[in-house]
Amino acid sequence: MTDKLIIFDTTLRDGEQSPGASMTKDEKLRIARQLERLKVDVIEAGFAASSNGDFEAVQAIANTIRDSTICSLCAPMTEIFLAPLKHSKAPTTPVFIPSSLPVRCTWKRSCA
Repeated sequence: MTDKLIIFDTTLRDGEQSPGASMTKDEKLRIARQLERLKVDVIEAGFAASSNGDFEAVQAIANTIRDSTICSLCAPMTEIFLAPLKHSKAPTTPVFIPSSLPVRCTWKRSCA
């Protein structure tokens, strides 16, 4: 058995977490192509369920990139979990479970 280092890049999703740091679909695609050239193993292309724009960006990246695995962040709710699976190439789907009570209450639609 040999050890293998896997590079998992979150630039296209986490890079937008700062105020004013959003990227267009074309900008994300340009960065994804560069990450592929750099031989990144897994590219987290976005959070497809967060908006139509992010869904379209994840879809465009999944349909373009061939040498890296493309994934989309999702949450453990049916509609959010299924969103990344609607595009052609999302073999990896990282799931997050929030620890924040306000977020959990929003997802459950109530906090009773």
